[in-house]
Parts: sequence; C-alpha cells; structure tokens
Amino acid sequence: MALRAEVLSLFRSLLRTAAKFSDYNIREYAKRRVIDGFLDNRGLTDPSSIAAAFADGKSQLEVAKRQAVVYSLYAPRIKSVMEVESP
Repeated sequence: MALRAEVLSLFRSLLRTAAKFSDYNIREYAKRRVIDGFLDNRGLTDPSSIAAAFADGKSQLEVAKRQAVVYSLYAPRIKSVMEVESP
C-alpha cells in the first residue's frame, strides 16, 4: 500500500512534469488532469484500489515524462496569447 508521503511525492512529480510542457494549453491541461485525478481518488479506502490508483499514477508519470520530451522537440515557435506579456 502506498504511504501518504509516496502519494504526495507522486503528486508533486506529476505537477513538476506538467510544468515542463512548452505549450501553454497542454501544460494547463496536464496540471488540471493531475489535480482532478487526485481529487477523484481522495475518498479511496480500499487498500487494493489505493494501490491500483497509485500504480496508475506512476505509469501516467512515465507517459507524461516521455510526452514532455517529445513536445519539447516540436515546440511551437510562437507563444500562446496567454503567455505573451503585455506592455
């Protein structure tokens, strides 16, 4: 069973990985999905379902890391309107 510290570490790792996406829309989507996923699983009490959710989170972390690298290779040269600093 995953300890609370391990779950929090996974949460922080997923958020850090989401912040590595160069595209604003993808970065915000990944961040929203991480937060929503953890909120959805907050009420889990069964040890087997907790372990399954933790394992799924670990696999999603690996996918997100790979995707962040791929997206950084093909990053758009123009920033999103949300990222442009106003004078």
